[in-house]
Amino acid sequence: MATPVRIRRQLPFSPWLFAAPGLLVTGTFVLYPFVSTLVNSFTDRRTLLPGHFVGLANFRELLHDDMFWTGLRNSTLYILGVVPALVVLPLLLALLVQRNIPGITFFRSAFYTPVVASIVVVGLIWVWLLDERGLVNSLLEAVGIGRIGFLSDQWLLLLSAMAVTVWKGLGYYMIIYLAALANVPRELHEAAAVDGAGPVRRFLSVTVPAVRSTMVLVAALSSVAAFKVFSEVYLMAGPSGGPAGEDTTLVMLVQRTGTGLTGRVGYASALSVVVFVVTVALMLLVLRADRREES
Repeated sequence: MATPVRIRRQLPFSPWLFAAPGLLVTGTFVLYPFVSTLVNSFTDRRTLLPGHFVGLANFRELLHDDMFWTGLRNSTLYILGVVPALVVLPLLLALLVQRNIPGITFFRSAFYTPVVASIVVVGLIWVWLLDERGLVNSLLEAVGIGRIGFLSDQWLLLLSAMAVTVWKGLGYYMIIYLAALANVPRELHEAAAVDGAGPVRRFLSVTVPAVRSTMVLVAALSSVAAFKVFSEVYLMAGPSGGPAGEDTTLVMLVQRTGTGLTGRVGYASALSVVVFVVTVALMLLVLRADRREES
């Protein structure tokens, strides 16, 4: 005779016990800071003072703040300079390392190494390379070109920071593309080759359509990361944001405004809200463009 199975009644709150640790962490480090920032954006709070409700005064002040427009300009230029490179170059890199040839594992590891390296270490390395007396300028002077102020010129400094962002992100997005390329049927390439399509034609007609959704994902991720850039520009331009602060980004402006004993927490919170709204808008634009292309 089979032993009867005893069914224990499940308590209605049992699932919440399993979800409680994750909810606690999310509420403490995500939801509470978000709500606090949103509330502070409508106050004149400072670091050591609670502040009072001022309505939309902080947002009106943004419209007349030259540094805000400078930060918005630089963050927008960062997107325009970084995102196209991080959408195309990692895909080409993934196509190269996808081949099973001797020694390819070494190159895969080498391309991914900058991803796991600390951004502080990476930034300092590039500062030493691009400094007035760094390796790059020494080589340029040796071949007769002369030294270039990569870290002293407003636009060259911003372009240098973009190059660091692209260099560090190549390996990360390469892994994403490798996962997508693994799902592309080889029969499609073979059929295109039989029809006389060359490598470039197969790339445009087979590979790109097959990984288009992944390209949209990479575009969305890199757009958000580029608009919120901080470390690269901060390390290469310094706390002042380059010559006369002309290379300051929005996130750098938030950090500069809201920190210190006299930090304007309310105004910095308003800046943070603007960064959040623009970031969400960027993601919605990318997703809408993808849906429009699909339709």
